[in-house]
Amino acid sequence: MPTHETPTATGPLTGLVVADFSRVLAGPLATMALADLGARVIKVERPGTGDDTRSWGPPHSPTGTTYYESVNRNKESVCLDLTDPADLELARELTRRADVLVENFKPGGMAGLGLGYEELSSANPALIYASITGFGSAGGAGLMGYDFIVQALGGLMSITGEQEGGPLKAGVALVDVLTAKDATVGILAALAARASSGRGAHLELNLLSSLQGALANQGQAFLGAGVVPARMGNDHPSIVPYQLLECSDAPLAVACGNDGQFTKLARVLAIPDIAVDPRFATNNARVAHRKELVTILEEALSAGSAIHWQDRLTDAGVPAGHVSGIDEGIEYAQSLGLDPTIEVHDAAGVAVGRQIRNPITWTPAIPVRTHAPPQLGEHNAAVRSWLGS
Repeated sequence: MPTHETPTATGPLTGLVVADFSRVLAGPLATMALADLGARVIKVERPGTGDDTRSWGPPHSPTGTTYYESVNRNKESVCLDLTDPADLELARELTRRADVLVENFKPGGMAGLGLGYEELSSANPALIYASITGFGSAGGAGLMGYDFIVQALGGLMSITGEQEGGPLKAGVALVDVLTAKDATVGILAALAARASSGRGAHLELNLLSSLQGALANQGQAFLGAGVVPARMGNDHPSIVPYQLLECSDAPLAVACGNDGQFTKLARVLAIPDIAVDPRFATNNARVAHRKELVTILEEALSAGSAIHWQDRLTDAGVPAGHVSGIDEGIEYAQSLGLDPTIEVHDAAGVAVGRQIRNPITWTPAIPVRTHAPPQLGEHNAAVRSWLGS
């Protein structure tokens, strides 16, 4: 691949080869994280069509669909027809040279091609093989693993939405993203274990388990107390106020995580007496008298705009923020010096767009890889030549 870093630049995963047999979101996001950290990620795609998300538009950028581009930078693309014996042998050669393999075929799909873990690990015992499915490889093996369906079946929709309204999905394919993060953690842990044992591992991840692993306090409410959480809109089941409150022009997110912050909120709103009112003096009391408190708070907030109160409360040490669009959110991160985006470059080194950067900041700094997501089969000649050498 062309190098836009300094010629001698190395990332923490430089030298590792990742065979990416995944598509859509969870797998590609995990492999992009590895690529951002220096690994050589070779994305195996179907000739002619490639990754499904190459056609998932609008929206489109000048170089492709924004969905595909969001999770495929810093990779090489090679088209291999896995039903063709010659191409399948090239795929096998890639797995023999790989440190990590990531796939999200239907359970048994890779094994049916002779690319299952048992077969590949006998030829490459150090291989770390990560399989991502929707519902696992046992009872759920025959189920289709779509994020939207997992959000429904796994309980996330049941706690998302207004109390009097219907269930809602999250505004992004959150379960895929969570699974990608879990896969990345597992792969890095397996690499650490391999450093001492010399052996690879087979990691199995599924969307349902990643969702349930992320339910945190909501899942434990059921397991620990027998409480089945329900939709509460923007309210928090255990903290008040920790929700949207209406101001004169727009809602404001207010999060009082302790009694001290609530006292500051009361002072800023010029209603200090509520901080010592027995109905509101403690968090438990505020949860019990939520509706009464919200009425009082919104009456006071109606005297000013959301931005006005955000500034006043932030200055006083009370967490607060107006509801921003994604564009505003990126601008806000930039204003805080977080540098939320990077510019990516094509094979000629020409800047072709901006993307959200890898969220980890390193000290000392590591090279930032800025290769644009590959066009379908962009690296066919180079990869095929390497595999045949």
